[in-house]
Amino acid sequence: MTNLVSRLFPTATNMIRLDHTHVLSTFHQYKASAPARVKKGLVNTICTALEIHAQLEEEIFYPEMRKIDDERITKAIDEHSEMRRLIGLLRAMEPEARDYDETLSALMRDVMHHVADEETILLPAAEKHLEDKLGDLGAQMTKRRLQLAGPRTGEIALDMGRAASGNTAAIAMVGLAAAGLLLARRSGHLRWHARA
Repeated sequence: MTNLVSRLFPTATNMIRLDHTHVLSTFHQYKASAPARVKKGLVNTICTALEIHAQLEEEIFYPEMRKIDDERITKAIDEHSEMRRLIGLLRAMEPEARDYDETLSALMRDVMHHVADEETILLPAAEKHLEDKLGDLGAQMTKRRLQLAGPRTGEIALDMGRAASGNTAAIAMVGLAAAGLLLARRSGHLRWHARA
């Protein structure tokens, strides 16, 4: 990828930090006393974001980082496996389940620990040792994110609508955004899944 193109996208480390901020802020919106539909929307939003984030790291970022710190990357992949296990449990449960809140709390603890390790050790190491590659890696991650999120646009919009806590304006905005994406995709203006 050209240097100019890679500068149009966030670097890989900035993208990872943005993902962390999004997921952690969504965790903090969760309230055990919220209506079941709001809880389900927030949990599904968290799970989808984590699934896409982990896949981006494992496919694009971690292979480069493995050259620098193989042991930490092995540990990070193990943490992703535990995260996926908890996501599987949450996706199989309904918000009314007795251990729903506790399972989400376990996921949040694991994610917070993982984020702390990445942001204090891995990302600074990447910025030190991979400085010249971070723009290209960010561009690759952006392209791959569109490929992964594209087929899930409807699901993402529905979950965001559920998580909106009954705020009619927010639900309407999410619906309009989803409709706009679907129309753009159908009209050929967005073809992220068609290109390899």
